[in-house]
Amino acid sequence: MSTSVPPGWERQLVEKLATESLREKRRSRYWGIFFKLFTLSWLTAVIWFVFLSQPGLDHADLSSEHTALVRLQGVISDTDGIEADRIVEGLREAFAHPGTQAIILRINSPGGLPVQSSHMYKAIVRLRQQYPNTPLYAVVDDICASGAYYVAAAAERIYVNESSIVGSIGVRLDSFGFTGAMEKIGVERRLYTAGDYKGMLDPFSPVTAAERQHTDQMLSDLHQTFIQAVQAGRGDRLSDNPDIFSGLVWSGQRSIQLGLADAIGNTESVARDVIQQPHVIDFTPQVDPLERLADHLMLAVNQTVNHLLTRMAQFIY
Repeated sequence: MSTSVPPGWERQLVEKLATESLREKRRSRYWGIFFKLFTLSWLTAVIWFVFLSQPGLDHADLSSEHTALVRLQGVISDTDGIEADRIVEGLREAFAHPGTQAIILRINSPGGLPVQSSHMYKAIVRLRQQYPNTPLYAVVDDICASGAYYVAAAAERIYVNESSIVGSIGVRLDSFGFTGAMEKIGVERRLYTAGDYKGMLDPFSPVTAAERQHTDQMLSDLHQTFIQAVQAGRGDRLSDNPDIFSGLVWSGQRSIQLGLADAIGNTESVARDVIQQPHVIDFTPQVDPLERLADHLMLAVNQTVNHLLTRMAQFIY
């Protein structure tokens, strides 16, 4: 049985192959253009977010009278989140400006490091003494707890929302203990130190009575410093309820009854009704754009490395 081959099939095959090759090149070119545009859009978005989307001072408005705003948002820390030096810088500029009628410290923070909180508290006390005619009010959004309340206590008045979380006047030190687990799996801890208490709080060593006593005393000292700052800031407005300094948190409405806060209010209402200057200018110092970009890049690198290590571990095991 023979099969007939149409004449000119070689030419048709070549034309078909050439057409498919041309289509493949076009598809590759289109995908290349797509990825280039996607990369350009992504870089544009990152640059816009880092360099252009950050709010700053409106210098055109600084010549007029205004209510100055400084935001204290996030965890109080010396590296990430809220840094005392940055907040104090904003407060200093706000107090010094001749157009500032009053200052609102807008707080939304669960607290953080006690030293950073103490720095801000003392700076506010000092600035209020230096500028006695410029009041500073604290306005709480969702939460003002622990070190954040430490800072708020330095304000002339504290305004909250009914549903704000306020308080947590206490000190904590977190650690873990793995001694029981180590005994079960037969692991021996070998820790060499110079100094009897150099290895204190090591999670793989048992806690001695002397170490516990020393830790309790240290936390008590820090707690008393916190209490004294709150008492100095709030004065006789505090109720005599002993639970105030127990570390408990309270709703905004309850915090007013306890004397931890003064009244219901937000940034807009305090500027309008209390300060009677609704024109608000934000003096919060912004993170340097290059620093923000470096942080984002470092985070991306860390995530990539962790992902690769995870995949390698899965491959090996």
